[in-house]
Amino acid sequence: MKHLKSSLGDLQRLFARTITLRDIAEPLSSFDAAQPAEAVREFLEQRGYDVVGIREHGVVTAFASRTSLHGGTLGQHREAFGPGAVLPDTEPLLAAFATLRDRRHVFINVLGHVGGIVTRGDLQKAPVRLWLFGLVSLVEMQMLRVVRERYPSDSWAGHLSSERLEGAQRLFAERRRRHEENDLSDCLQLGDKATILMKDADLFALSGFTSRSSLEQFFREVGQLRNALAHANDIVAGRWPELANLVDTLEGFLERLESANPGPA
Repeated sequence: MKHLKSSLGDLQRLFARTITLRDIAEPLSSFDAAQPAEAVREFLEQRGYDVVGIREHGVVTAFASRTSLHGGTLGQHREAFGPGAVLPDTEPLLAAFATLRDRRHVFINVLGHVGGIVTRGDLQKAPVRLWLFGLVSLVEMQMLRVVRERYPSDSWAGHLSSERLEGAQRLFAERRRRHEENDLSDCLQLGDKATILMKDADLFALSGFTSRSSLEQFFREVGQLRNALAHANDIVAGRWPELANLVDTLEGFLERLESANPGPA
């Protein structure tokens, strides 16, 4: 990936231009409408699929759910593509989050015909993980900027416990030993930056949260997401639609940080 820019708008434009639903979609299995429903259901069960396309004259015109396929032909169990159920494969990747918030899957239009599908499981794929990791990274970058502007010359140190401050100092010393260019504030962890924001009344107000407990919960969820992304763990199971809600909150929080010029305390 090219160098990550430093604003939410830049990140969104990068992904909108270069990564689309085509990059995470899977081919949609389909059968002629005259096929026996029981045989198609067995096919779906063997592969763990929930839906199948129904072909008429070689073109997918409808779909059927696996749970409905009991007796008769596949065409007798047809379901129409409702509003919002089909998106073009050129749609930006980020559209998947909005669409899958209330749906288990969305069908993808390829060259004018339904030919693909995106499910919540596809949100595990690398393009989505890159987007999320970029979003979390931008939040940390902007938090660090705000802390530095608010507390020049490391005057934020008084907001941290002696244990957390010593941890940052040890990391700073190790980086200096390796001749890495950085300062002490570079060695703050996400939790440290969060603590500083929560202990400063003006910065807390900037966060947009109504209580410190809700802000603490937000930072816990951000940390858990970052760790899951870093260790290639599942980011969807047990996190949906909470993950979609967290992304919305992250974007709003980042926008407020980007517009902030707090000035020295």
